[in-house]
Amino acid sequence: MPSFDTVSKIDMAELDNGINQAKKELASRYDFQGAQATIELAPDKKTIQLKAINEGKLEATREVLYQKIAKRGVSLTHVETGKMEPGAGQSMKQTVTLVQGIAIEKAKKLVAAVKDSKLKVQASIQGDSVRVTGKSRDELQECMKLLRSKQDEFQITLSFENFRD
Repeated sequence: MPSFDTVSKIDMAELDNGINQAKKELASRYDFQGAQATIELAPDKKTIQLKAINEGKLEATREVLYQKIAKRGVSLTHVETGKMEPGAGQSMKQTVTLVQGIAIEKAKKLVAAVKDSKLKVQASIQGDSVRVTGKSRDELQECMKLLRSKQDEFQITLSFENFRD
């Protein structure tokens, strides 16, 4: 029976490329000379640590980061910005959390949308993804089209993987 998984994942290679581009821009921009602005991806790849000399530079650092990762195709719905906190000395720091997977509430809404569509497919929650199965490939492709159109409504970025025939 044909099926596919609906997931919400970050392309980590593109995220890494965006972070590296943001670091290069911060190093080369005149207004960041001596600002001690840094962007670091945590080893567990679940958070990004931003540091700068003051609040203004920290905000500018965050904006540069967001621009670069958005250009690389990483949706900003995958990032949650934390509070600014004082760091060592007069510096400021901020943690940006990377969000992956579909939350249970949103997964239930996705399953309900699939059921309400009257397509001959079944959707079930599988951890942090939603598996959709059906008898024909055409029905599954219609379901993908439906879910893509509802991404803004659910405020989530979806991708599809493990399409099996």
